[in-house]
Amino acid sequence: MKKISLIAILSFVCFSTNAQTKDSISMKRIFNETLLNGNAYQWLYDLTENIGPRLAGSKEAGTAVEWAKQKMIEAGADSVYLEPVMVPHWVRGPKENAYIIEAGGNKQTVQVIALGNSVATPKDGITANIIEVQTFDELEKFGRAMVEGKIVFFNHPFDERFVNTFEAYGEAVQYRWKGPSEAARYGAVGSIVRSMTNAIDDYPHTGSMRYNDSLPKIPCIAISTVGANLLSKIYKANKDVKFFMQTNCEMKDSVLSYNVIGEIRGTEKPKEYVVVGGHLDSWDNCKGAHDDGAGIVQSIQIIKTLKALNMQPKRTIRIIAFMNEENGLRGGRTYADNVGTKNEKHVAAIESDAGGFLPLGFGLNMPKDKKAKIKKWAPLFLNYGIYNFSGEGDGADISALEKHNIPLIGLHVNSQRYFDYHHAASDTIDKVNKRELLLGSAAMGSLAFLLAEYGLN
Repeated sequence: MKKISLIAILSFVCFSTNAQTKDSISMKRIFNETLLNGNAYQWLYDLTENIGPRLAGSKEAGTAVEWAKQKMIEAGADSVYLEPVMVPHWVRGPKENAYIIEAGGNKQTVQVIALGNSVATPKDGITANIIEVQTFDELEKFGRAMVEGKIVFFNHPFDERFVNTFEAYGEAVQYRWKGPSEAARYGAVGSIVRSMTNAIDDYPHTGSMRYNDSLPKIPCIAISTVGANLLSKIYKANKDVKFFMQTNCEMKDSVLSYNVIGEIRGTEKPKEYVVVGGHLDSWDNCKGAHDDGAGIVQSIQIIKTLKALNMQPKRTIRIIAFMNEENGLRGGRTYADNVGTKNEKHVAAIESDAGGFLPLGFGLNMPKDKKAKIKKWAPLFLNYGIYNFSGEGDGADISALEKHNIPLIGLHVNSQRYFDYHHAASDTIDKVNKRELLLGSAAMGSLAFLLAEYGLN
């Protein structure tokens, strides 16, 4: 019995070693092909410079759908198709106008932008005194007596103690998301939020907000951090400061758009899927190079890389360009609903929506046993500087798949510069490093291939 047991152990060790060597070779091929022959950066240039901003419902978003479909076909996908999605159609209209009116009547123009889904001001704008708060608790303490008829200025900066800037964003973004309705609760006529960035610049950062339907809907804007600091300084010197804001946005009827889906068909279990993707839409004020053009081209690159290497996976790898992450998540939710309707089996879903920066690891949102299996592959990634498998963040577009108990994975990158550009006009191709972009694609492609080969059961 001891001899048989020893033979069994040695056979297992030999098998495991051979499997690791095989996987290591496969990964090296994926990284080499991506870094030497990757087209992701050129595609990103085309998407951002020739199509540009592509908010869901816009003509440019429709152009981007056709662009993504064509790129997946050119990359060699076995099949490419469109998944219909009804998306909101919010239109910004003419550029916003805003200025500070000091107690003596002096006016100082500041850079602002309407928040996504906001209602417009009256045609001639709004002029009112402001009241500055950092938190909802402060707002509550002021109460209706102090807030009614004023514009609430949420001046809540990023907490610089968070090394992971997504944590700072997560803590601050509540004032953008629900600040307008909380201000309206106490009778405010408008709201201003400090831009969601730790950079001090004059680029206002937009982003989605959501109204509480039981409260009045008031117009809301983001102000650049330079403008926020100026407004706060003037307010603290003399509370009798007024603010003028004028926006022209409008929510129109929902329109038909699409998720774009390309597949590399599995050789043994084609009805089991590994999803990799990002979101195709961007805000209308920016070209969306990092958010999330990077995730789109990284995902499509996986098709080209695996096809160039003739690496056909055992399970189907499904690449998805999701529509309407920015102001509705309709693409991700529609896909998840269809997964349930079709009763499709998914091994896992991976998303890149943290920018095309240097990849550091993966966030794993799944049960412990499945995490343990992925972490066994972690040593294979060390040679590529990818070491962190301890986080849990995934991605907004794939988050709806959690209801189907599908393991969710997010590509984690160096986050220090992401919010310099997030939802701002500065999110352009020159802010993206080609090599870092390709490394992220190779990392996702390698993990997707391992998942497609071995599953997680």
